[in-house]
Amino acid sequence: MVTIRFRLITLFVFLVTVTLTGFGVYGQARLSQQLEQQFADRQKETLFRLQTSLPAALWNYDKDQSGHIILAELEADEVESVTVFDSKGSVFLSLKGKGRLATQRTTAISTDVIKSEATLWPPSGAEPVHAPGDQATAIGRVAVSFARDHITQGLRSALTTRLVEIVVLDVLLIIALTVSLNMVFRPIERLRDALWDLAEQEGDEARELPEITDNEFGEVVRAFNQTQRKLRHIIARRTLAEEASRVAAVKTDVAYRDLQSAQESLVQAEKLAGLGSLVAGVAHEINTPIGIVLTSATLLGAATAQTQQSLAGGGLRKSEVVSYMETAAESARLITSNAERAAHLIQSFKQVAVDQTSDQRRQFKLSEYLSEVTTSLLPSLRKSHAVVTVECDDALVMDSYPGLLAQVLTNLTVNSLVHAFDGRADGEIRIQVAAQAQSVTIAFSDNGHGIPEDHIGRIFDPFFTTRRGNGGTGLGLNIVFNIVTKQLGGTIAIHNLANAGACFTICIPRVTPHSATD
Repeated sequence: MVTIRFRLITLFVFLVTVTLTGFGVYGQARLSQQLEQQFADRQKETLFRLQTSLPAALWNYDKDQSGHIILAELEADEVESVTVFDSKGSVFLSLKGKGRLATQRTTAISTDVIKSEATLWPPSGAEPVHAPGDQATAIGRVAVSFARDHITQGLRSALTTRLVEIVVLDVLLIIALTVSLNMVFRPIERLRDALWDLAEQEGDEARELPEITDNEFGEVVRAFNQTQRKLRHIIARRTLAEEASRVAAVKTDVAYRDLQSAQESLVQAEKLAGLGSLVAGVAHEINTPIGIVLTSATLLGAATAQTQQSLAGGGLRKSEVVSYMETAAESARLITSNAERAAHLIQSFKQVAVDQTSDQRRQFKLSEYLSEVTTSLLPSLRKSHAVVTVECDDALVMDSYPGLLAQVLTNLTVNSLVHAFDGRADGEIRIQVAAQAQSVTIAFSDNGHGIPEDHIGRIFDPFFTTRRGNGGTGLGLNIVFNIVTKQLGGTIAIHNLANAGACFTICIPRVTPHSATD
């Protein structure tokens, strides 16, 4: 448990640390700016001195004098190397720190180095090396490598000092806050212990706090003791009431569990009945393509046997080969197309059946899944001479429970086939999907008889049906309502269309919240 004392200390230490860190960052930035400015000034000064002193030595081709000038500059910590080039671009002299020649240095040059160059002009009074009337020609150039190590060291030293200051101030602040807060929280802890004692003991056995302090906490202690005395009287009366309510609660819980178990059994039976009907319909639907595949394979086998017999007898004619090739091609086409049709039916049925029995959450394309659901319903639709039209964006992806959505659409379709298209052979169902930023609206409509106005307000009630004597249970739309509102976290509404039929408007989130299924 994180105590208030710990939170207060953490808050104050955090505020002080953030404040000191802010000032430290500002100080580091100012120090870095100053060191960078000093570094730039030293670069300019070094180049200026070399431009002033080196031309005479280079003009006289005096390496010793040039070496002394360069060594004087190399005494500075910032200067890592100096290289002098003559007018032809050749290296005249190159020295690195501590007076070693560049050719003798084997260690790698620091990557934190800045190179600067300056042009060397003939010294004043020197004989010009250009034709009369031409501009003066440079006698060479000097390249200086400046190391930034002292800047990094200075910033690191300043950072270490500021970190030590922050740590010391935080430690002092923690000590001061701990001592100060103990003066406040010790009386509160005694009151807390007394409250725990009152909660764990019976009303008559709990001890009262001693009223010895004459301050704000003393008033709190006296009020606590007075409250404890009143609680003793209340507890005695409440004990009897609790005993009576406990017996009633046990009876209510047993009745509720029995009712819940019965409802779950009915709902599961309704789902399994729908799945059984789906299995029977798909089996009947698959029978046709499988029969065609078997017939085509049998025909191809017979033609193959006849061709092999002619080939073995040596009397195989060209017309027989052509006839066999045509039979084989046609048989292969029929076998392939009908096998693909059967595979598509089986895959659609498999996905829908697995989703309905497992209720697992996954991401899926709504358009493709609606196609699978309608494919699994084709046997029932053909039996009732009804068609389903789906309008949905192919790119719409949902993160939800496809099995629950399939159950909703199946129940709505069966409801339309049983009630809306009773006695009709031209039923049409339309499923129109409109996507919003965070939700999806599914309009499920039919061109059937519509719903009587006095039934609209009751169609989602459990066990309400107009076909009780003809196999209706009254649970189909109630299951739809519970799935949409409780498990998918959406809403569902019903209204009659102006021309004919009814429309169910379902609005569910594109990403089903976990709290909805919980």
